[in-house]
Amino acid sequence: MKVPAPMRLPRLLLALLVPVLAFPADTTADSAATIKRFVDALVIAQDNAADPIDIDQAFYGGAIPGLLRHLDPHSSFFDPGQYEQLNQMQRSTSKGFGTVVSILPGRVMVLQTLPNTPSSKAGMMPGDEIRGVNNYRLDQLDPDQIIELLTESRQKPALLVVRHPGALRLDELRLVPEQMQAPSVERAFLLQPGIGYIRVGAFEESTGRDIRNNIEKLGGQNLKGLVLDLRNNPGGLVTAALETASLFLKPGQAILSVKGRNVAETTERVPAGNVPYTFPVSILVNAKTASASEIVTGALQDHDRATVVGEPSFGKGLVQSVYPLAEKTGLALTTALYYTASGRSIQKPFREDGFELGATAAHPNEQTEFKTDSGRPILGGGGITPDFIVHTEAFGPFRAALEASASYTTFAAEYIRDHKITDDWEVPQAMLDQFQLWLGERRIQPGLKEWLADRDYIKLRLKEDVYNLALGVAKGDEIQAQRDPQLQQALKSVVIPPAFLK
Repeated sequence: MKVPAPMRLPRLLLALLVPVLAFPADTTADSAATIKRFVDALVIAQDNAADPIDIDQAFYGGAIPGLLRHLDPHSSFFDPGQYEQLNQMQRSTSKGFGTVVSILPGRVMVLQTLPNTPSSKAGMMPGDEIRGVNNYRLDQLDPDQIIELLTESRQKPALLVVRHPGALRLDELRLVPEQMQAPSVERAFLLQPGIGYIRVGAFEESTGRDIRNNIEKLGGQNLKGLVLDLRNNPGGLVTAALETASLFLKPGQAILSVKGRNVAETTERVPAGNVPYTFPVSILVNAKTASASEIVTGALQDHDRATVVGEPSFGKGLVQSVYPLAEKTGLALTTALYYTASGRSIQKPFREDGFELGATAAHPNEQTEFKTDSGRPILGGGGITPDFIVHTEAFGPFRAALEASASYTTFAAEYIRDHKITDDWEVPQAMLDQFQLWLGERRIQPGLKEWLADRDYIKLRLKEDVYNLALGVAKGDEIQAQRDPQLQQALKSVVIPPAFLK
């Protein structure tokens, strides 16, 4: 009989074995037997497998993720690198080069470089086109692949191949990423006199305060309405969501409740003495609005405090507890579910291979229709269903060709070299004519009917990218809002609130 050679077990495994002693006797016996079977199998594999076994990879990449995968899709194990990224997110900091870019199929256009950042110090300018990153050609990648490549490049020094506007030769820039503060409130401006707009990218420690400060800058209680844009907001800290919801709700109103197998049911309410804003509110959501964003949206919708516009939200209402482990690793475990004030489960039922799975700690409710404070029916079943479902505008072949070819940005970069742009600049007719000729030189030749049908849209897009490059993306966003169908519906709902808000 072959005697297994001594095996080095990672300290993480030892950390997982020790807590077994804290379980009840019957659970301890079952756990010890299961762990022994696992270790026996690992010893045999290590001694007899054709290829050597990396013990750390066996645990970090196999055993622990495999265990959690059978619980729910969101419980996860963080290796040292991932755990550090999680801590960075909680600190609202991340590494980067300080650029704002537009990502297209096979192309990346620089819209803005922030002052005193690696990109501006290296000589990168608005209108530059990034052709390659770390010896990867971007013209062979789709947008998702480009995003992944850019994300990886921000973690260490990167070599970028860049084409400056009007230059015939490509330039190589070496950039070293720096730690940067990422603001949770990405944009705040007036859509029209008295109507504010605030876009929140994530819910972090300062988000509630940041929203309040920006509301005050826009007019405070004197505002006639506010559009709160939570599209593409993945969530974040629940405490920030509670603070944000309290900006608009009355003292004592319920914001959410928590229910779980080993978690006592609790209800979070607006603090006594809270003085909320009273102007009408409209919230924008889409399929990437999740977690803390859905908590805020659901609370304001349940209490008839806001109109919700856009597309149904993601449906992530899990209480995730993060447990630090040995060797700078961590474990995110689902321990309960979040419910809105009306009783709706934010979490959508889990589905795998066509079968519906329950959550670990509790189950989303089977009821599909609920009522707001005024008795207005709203849908449940997971996620937040908008009061007004408005989809993003679909592009026809001509518009799609202009976007995919980066025609607006490229032409705007050439145009601003010879023209002075001010805050009150408008697109002159001569520029439209020049753009039409410029497109023809690049074999983009729409018919007269197609050109006339899209002329107003083209005018706004040119103005948006001229502002992006000459005045900054904050000014460009104000122009983009004018052609955003979801935002325009939200604006209508704020200006003339639906009857249920009165």
